[in-house]
Amino acid sequence: MRRDFCDGVGVAHLLNATLVLPKFEVAAYWNESSDFADIFEADYFIQHMDGFVKVVKELPPEISSKEPFHVDCSKRKGQFDYVESVLPALLEHKYISLTPAMSQRRDRYPRFAKAALCQACYSALRLTRSLQKKAAELLEAIPKPFLSLHLRFEPDMVAYSQCEYQGLSPTSMQAIEAARGDRKPWTGEVAHIWRRRGKCPLTPNETALILQALSIPTNTNIYLAAGDGLMEIEGLTSVYTNVVTKSALRTGEDFTRMHGNTKAALDYYVSINSDSYMATYFGNMDKMVAAMRAFKGLYKTLFLSRKAFAEFTYQGLEGKELMQALWKVHRDDFLMGRGSALPDCFCEFEL
Repeated sequence: MRRDFCDGVGVAHLLNATLVLPKFEVAAYWNESSDFADIFEADYFIQHMDGFVKVVKELPPEISSKEPFHVDCSKRKGQFDYVESVLPALLEHKYISLTPAMSQRRDRYPRFAKAALCQACYSALRLTRSLQKKAAELLEAIPKPFLSLHLRFEPDMVAYSQCEYQGLSPTSMQAIEAARGDRKPWTGEVAHIWRRRGKCPLTPNETALILQALSIPTNTNIYLAAGDGLMEIEGLTSVYTNVVTKSALRTGEDFTRMHGNTKAALDYYVSINSDSYMATYFGNMDKMVAAMRAFKGLYKTLFLSRKAFAEFTYQGLEGKELMQALWKVHRDDFLMGRGSALPDCFCEFEL
């Protein structure tokens, strides 16, 4: 959500258009619908985007009464895609809505559009005061120092990956099957190739093994930045015993009324302020967290390598040999800045 909105700011600047604060779609996974102002400070955002992009909370009735012309931008990548394909629709219809581009190439934006996008992402987007207060209280409650671990092993995530797993509990297998729908798992040689490409989420047990290979003590304080429905969590907590979650630390009625988007905002806030951050998947939150941490000068950030783990286990490595191979590949990733030097971080040099 944050990523798509930042991209929208860049596109609005490219097209010299006025940006309307979005009404976020109802998310089936989160089972909720949130408006922009439920999560971010709307007035603060508008004020801090002044001079970059004109932002309004809503359109005049004569315009808002009509449905916007929809433009699919899912395959747009750079400046000229928008100027040549989207701008004519805007000029004709005056009011358009965009499908976000999943493979946006922000590094291809001209400097002025980068500046607008970066102003939005790193300066203008601020959580509401009440949400920021809850996030700060959560951060204060976590034992220090701590590692924030973004672990993804929910039924829908596994189903979407089309990966098959052995040794999961019957409850987990039933949850995965219920979430699969038409997405059947790969089988045979295709399944091996898919896994070796790093397409399969790490299980909590595999995550614990990699953390041990990285010589992370088993008494490390770990904040689990994860949504509801995480499966097989005992595979991690049986090895790393000091794992805490937001639901365990904040049990008040106010917290229990919170839903997915606002809870995800808490995870984001804690993760960008953690002593170190690791993720088992290279998803949208991980990219935004890593970029913000680099922007703030916090470089203890690492993405655990699904591809390396799959390759080493496919080769038959186990025990000490597997642990040494995992340690070496993650050491090299960290030294090379993977997880810190992301394309989003061009903003530090553009503002």
